[in-house]
Amino acid sequence: MTLFKRYSLLLLAFTALHTQAASVWKVSSAQHTLYIGGTIHILSPDDYPLPSDYDKAFNKADKLVFETDIVAVNSIEFQQKMMAQMVYAGGTTLDKVLKPETYAALKQHLAARNVPIEAMAQLKPALVALTLSVMELQALGFTSEGVDQFYSNKATAQNKPQAWLETPDEQLAFIVNLGKDDESGMIDYAIKDVEQMPEVINALRSSWLEGDMSALAAATIDEFKANYPQIYQDLLVSRNLLWMPQIIKMLNDKPVEFILVGAMHLAGPDSVLGKLEAQGYKVEKL
Repeated sequence: MTLFKRYSLLLLAFTALHTQAASVWKVSSAQHTLYIGGTIHILSPDDYPLPSDYDKAFNKADKLVFETDIVAVNSIEFQQKMMAQMVYAGGTTLDKVLKPETYAALKQHLAARNVPIEAMAQLKPALVALTLSVMELQALGFTSEGVDQFYSNKATAQNKPQAWLETPDEQLAFIVNLGKDDESGMIDYAIKDVEQMPEVINALRSSWLEGDMSALAAATIDEFKANYPQIYQDLLVSRNLLWMPQIIKMLNDKPVEFILVGAMHLAGPDSVLGKLEAQGYKVEKL
């Protein structure tokens, strides 16, 4: 799993996905159809097999479309490139960037997990946030590949074409700049998110298994949007808007696509599904 596989709440695992959840949607225009599924980028071993809805959409699809090129971002070359851009140079360290109270909260959070803050001294806040999420999920038992990696592997094995909504370099630039104007806010949000993970997973799971996007938004997006509007804008809204022209183009071509994106892109007032419905496309659970 690469660090690209999640940003904060998008990394939260909706467990027990193997119950038959309505986690995939069919989107139709007058002439064409595609499928959109919410991806969970890291899972526990118990989450397999995945819901049959995923395989139904996979089997109907001529092409798989992911957030980014999964093969490329897993390469050693790209991981090195990412680290070069997400580690401070020239003597800059976290304690010089974060507000004193945020730095103290991060130090306390890490100490409770037996991690010295010096281990993250040169990491930029976006990478710190990602690392905190991965650490917590691994501690909770989420150690298996996620939905997107699983279906990328399956598509490769079956010689099914794969495409993506963002190039690896575009996604790298996005992550590097995430929280750039509010580094302390980024860390504050990440700490709060991680500390709430154990208690919110069940609420997230139940809303997801019921296919209730309103409940999912209430559990994740509403507070996120209210308390961290700029990060919300950068993380979800701006990317959804950039994806929409590409998705609409897919609704006007012949191949049937199965688009797999992070679950939070499909919930809330700025969701991809909501935008498609607003433009007159038919959206229905598979």
